[in-house]
Amino acid sequence: MTPIDINTLDISVGAIMPEITLAIFGLALILADLFPKAFGNRQLGGIAIAGFVATGFLCVLQIWHPQVSFFGMFVVDHYAIFFKLIALLGSAIVIMISMNYVEDQDIKHGEFYSLIVFATLGMLFLISANDLVLLFVGIETIAISSYLLAGLNINKFSSSEAAIKYFILGAFSSGFLLYGIVLLYGVTGSLNFLEIKEYFKQTPELSQMVWLGIAMLVIGLSFKVGLVPFHFWVPDVYEGAPTPITAFFSIGPKIATLAVFIRVLHEALASVQEQWTMLFWVLAAVTMTLGNIAAVFQTNIKRMLAYSSIAHAGYIFVAIVAGNELGIASIMFYLFAYIFMNLGAFAIVISLAHKDKEFLEIKDYSGLAFKHPFLAFAMAVFMLSLAGVPPTAGFIGKFYIFGAAIKSGYIILAVIAVINSVISVFFYMRVTVMMYMKQVDFIIKPKITTGVLSVLVFSVWGTLFFGIFPG
Repeated sequence: MTPIDINTLDISVGAIMPEITLAIFGLALILADLFPKAFGNRQLGGIAIAGFVATGFLCVLQIWHPQVSFFGMFVVDHYAIFFKLIALLGSAIVIMISMNYVEDQDIKHGEFYSLIVFATLGMLFLISANDLVLLFVGIETIAISSYLLAGLNINKFSSSEAAIKYFILGAFSSGFLLYGIVLLYGVTGSLNFLEIKEYFKQTPELSQMVWLGIAMLVIGLSFKVGLVPFHFWVPDVYEGAPTPITAFFSIGPKIATLAVFIRVLHEALASVQEQWTMLFWVLAAVTMTLGNIAAVFQTNIKRMLAYSSIAHAGYIFVAIVAGNELGIASIMFYLFAYIFMNLGAFAIVISLAHKDKEFLEIKDYSGLAFKHPFLAFAMAVFMLSLAGVPPTAGFIGKFYIFGAAIKSGYIILAVIAVINSVISVFFYMRVTVMMYMKQVDFIIKPKITTGVLSVLVFSVWGTLFFGIFPG
């Protein structure tokens, strides 16, 4: 047998150095948790945040060294680096707003922080995936960590119920995804996105097996994003999971899956864009409409934000359908702005939570402006941004998305999106009305830690600054 010369292998440690670094911090958290007297809740949270900062620094250094490594499986380009940075930012913010909640609710500190770190690690691999195998590995790394995170609060039945529902439905979606990968590999003979693209270019008539594989791949990814009709898990899991985990689900896994979804559609399936464009035209319209209409009838703020996240997924797919450069740029801006406004809103929900009661009904926010004006102002800014009201970052994001759709000729889809945005004003403003127009004798006493306050100030600044100066 001829010995393998390792120098000839297409392996670059530098390409995955951010992932290696984050994995080391995740293992360090597990080891540190074995010494509870030396490493308490705050120390473990600090290690996790340090891991995200160090990983983000290494990602920034890769801006000047884009590359494709590991036999074409792993790609480091500016697109991947951008999504990695906002995923790391979102995870770090979740840690900052969670420390007091984790301690108050008696959630195991080591498991909480390490699982978030490993879920984020899966997100980084998923964002850089240029191969269907790495795509599946990344999604499953996120999924396994997410199932455990959803059920981490063993003191509450709703948390266990959310984990079971998420696991069962997630297993089905993973099955669809894996079968789709197998079928595409069986027909095309490759797992690489670019090689699959070349096969489609050279094959004018695609077999039914190919279309079945594409359909199952799309179903698996659509579940992870929460597109209608694969959204049924979202409201139940968001409501039952611990509130910081709900915040994490609404940002991290969704950003990573959308990043790879766009890469799959515009690289691997670019040759059949005409076929999938009409499919996602319908899915985008239905997802926006159902998400917004269902949110109107919610009285629980976590369920309202869950349906809101479904609607926002619909807005993002409007830009994907547009398929132009402005569409991709608008998605990147929108997801960046979404971190500020969505995690800012969850930071307020978390700050109002107490051990005996979390105050998750919208009516619980009645009169908040009279006792805690800054919290009410911050929540109003986030609600306005989610609704797309100027001069917030949410308005600019939607403006870019609608503009991309109009530029590509999808006028009707843009009109549907605008109508849905108007509908969303009703349920977002209902929270603001409760805070400013309703006065009650009992006012919730929030727990504003340094981390929560920092996140709120940063999120309000980001929401307004990027709304006024989007360039």
